[in-house]
Amino acid sequence: QVQLVESGGGLVQAGGSLRLSCTVVGNIFSGHILGWYRQAPGKQRELVATITSGSLTTYADSVKGRFTISRGSAGNTVHLQMNSLESEDTAVYYCYFRSGLKGVLDDWGQGTQVSVYS
Repeated sequence: QVQLVESGGGLVQAGGSLRLSCTVVGNIFSGHILGWYRQAPGKQRELVATITSGSLTTYADSVKGRFTISRGSAGNTVHLQMNSLESEDTAVYYCYFRSGLKGVLDDWGQGTQVSVYS
C-alpha cells in the first residue's frame, strides 16, 4: 500500500477557484486509478473525479465542466482544479488510490476541507 499526501483546499467565495493536489508516496504500477471523493456533512462519500494510469477520466455530473482532474508529469501526483465553485461543493475532499493489484486494498488520504461561502 501507499501513502497519499494531500494539499490545497481552504475557504473561497462562490464562483472562485481552488486546486487540490495529492502525491502518492510508494510504488505504483500501470493499471492504477487515482481520484477524488468528497463527503459533505450528513451525506455519504461520493465520487468527484478519477483518472486512470492511461489518463482516462470520469467526473460526477455535478462537477462536469467546472472541475478538471489531471496528473503531474512524474505520474505520481494528481491535481483537481475546481472552478466556478458553489456552496454545494463544500465538503471534505479525499484523495483516492486503487493499485489495480489483486488483493490490495484501496488507499485514502486524510482529507482536506473545502468551504465555499456565498
